[in-house]
Amino acid sequence: MSEYLRARGSHHADPCSVAEQGTRHTGRVSAPPNLPGIVSKALLMSLQRGYVQVTRSETGRLLAALASTRTGTIAECGTGCGVGAAWLRTGAPAQTKVITAELDGDLAHSVMEMFADEDIVVMHADWTSLREHAPFSLLFLDAGSAKSAPREGVIDLVGGGGMVVLDDFIPCTTWPPMEGGRVDMVRQDWLDDKRFTSVEVMTASDTSVVIAVKT
Repeated sequence: MSEYLRARGSHHADPCSVAEQGTRHTGRVSAPPNLPGIVSKALLMSLQRGYVQVTRSETGRLLAALASTRTGTIAECGTGCGVGAAWLRTGAPAQTKVITAELDGDLAHSVMEMFADEDIVVMHADWTSLREHAPFSLLFLDAGSAKSAPREGVIDLVGGGGMVVLDDFIPCTTWPPMEGGRVDMVRQDWLDDKRFTSVEVMTASDTSVVIAVKT
């Protein structure tokens, strides 16, 4: 999940003031600018660490909406600074468990500390370690290694009626979907898999998300 953070401060800008700019310049966003506290906290960590690509609010709000329909356990492959997990927790019912896995030890433990008072399980592990907590009612493939992994291994992590969510696609009006002059095989395979009812949803003019529901 990679979005250009709309705040235009330099790497030396104060994270709080940069984050506040996002609530003032509403003309540059296509979703409500007010963010849940847990999401703002994760965004501040991203800014403090110099990241300029994070979960964009349009995609995050879709994740929260999807999570609100889920019971059991939902999971994220690739925590980063915790923005995606924060959106999932914001939407998920209180009884729904949220787990996220991050391979980078420094990031994983920093997010663990940040979410110490939140009901989110952060694992310092490769995303494949999530298997021990499967099946999931929603699986968000954020890490690039998860998106490009053999799909059969991913599909096995989701129970019947479960969702697989993939983001950061460039909207395409043709079939097969193209990106960079080539067929986007990841997107094509998920949309064309008969074991799923799938749809591509534009969350903004420049990005889309694939939602695949296991039938």
